[in-house]
Amino acid sequence: MNSWWMIFGMLAATLLIRASFLVFGQRLAFPDWLNRALHYVPAAVLSALVVPMALAPAGHIDLSLGNAYLIGTLVAIAVAWKNGKTLLAIVVSFIVYGLLRWL
Repeated sequence: MNSWWMIFGMLAATLLIRASFLVFGQRLAFPDWLNRALHYVPAAVLSALVVPMALAPAGHIDLSLGNAYLIGTLVAIAVAWKNGKTLLAIVVSFIVYGLLRWL
């Protein structure tokens, strides 16, 4: 029964946080330093999701050439850096990853 209270508590907290942006809308203004900092949130979240899987796909750090996740990620970084096209980077890295897993 105790876990249900935690679930409903987290549901309420999440709902209130998300609804606050809809309710307050344009009246909610952040300082300039916070607006500048918020521009880095997508890159930080993406890095937090991708880096652990690329470096340690089996639960331990694997920096070898046999780590298809790492090679695919490095290819995606190189392609995105070279031409700035995110979709192309994703497609090319999927192809590289698939070929490495297939071979």
